[in-house]
Amino acid sequence: MSTSFRVAIPARYASTRFPGKPLTPIAGRPMLEHVWRRACEAGAEEVVVATDDDRIAAAADGFGATVCMTRSDHASGTDRLAEVAQARGWPDDAIVVNLQGDEPLMPPVVLRQVAEDLAAFPDAALATLSVPIADADADERDEPNVVKVVTDRAGYALYFSRAPIPYPRMPAAAPAHRHLGIYAYRAGFLRRFSGLEPAPIERAEQLEQLRALWHGHRIHVTEAAAVPAAGVDAPGDVARVEAALRDDHSDA
Repeated sequence: MSTSFRVAIPARYASTRFPGKPLTPIAGRPMLEHVWRRACEAGAEEVVVATDDDRIAAAADGFGATVCMTRSDHASGTDRLAEVAQARGWPDDAIVVNLQGDEPLMPPVVLRQVAEDLAAFPDAALATLSVPIADADADERDEPNVVKVVTDRAGYALYFSRAPIPYPRMPAAAPAHRHLGIYAYRAGFLRRFSGLEPAPIERAEQLEQLRALWHGHRIHVTEAAAVPAAGVDAPGDVARVEAALRDDHSDA
């Protein structure tokens, strides 16, 4: 039986580096529409755009998306998702995938995979994905903006860090893995998570998932079935994404 899941897409208009990013035109459509279409292609039972901005809400409504208006004072995207879960009345065991509104190239298979992984591990509070880092790629391993993850033998996260973990004193002994910032949660845990005290390690690393580990919740990690192309971080990324979308359509 296939796994039932929802996708929530947090989308904010305000951005220091790229104001209005979700509405940026890419290949004739708002970027947010491309993200929403990827979620729909994954077979989600429900896809919801979560925003605090009327301009984003109007655009999403225009291309047929379900919109949930949220408060503007959330400290994190996870807190915004918790409000969505509450507002939509999702049951505690509902699986919710968090898809960022600047990921127009996210493979639909990856969205389904992370939902199915959470369903397969009932003792996990959330699930996420990773990809291997090649031993020769020291730049990626050492880059603080690339988050690394180490797991136990069953695939449960031991730690996430911006530092190179495991430290490559003997590189062949334990390959490094890059964490992909996509999560599946159970709606009940989402509601509880927003009430948890932020963790010292979370503040130090600026990695919200460490709050779950610090409070004793388990995170299951599996290797991604496909490697997502980078999303849109700055205006200069738009041309690259448009080219990738053209390539996708030419292969169809």
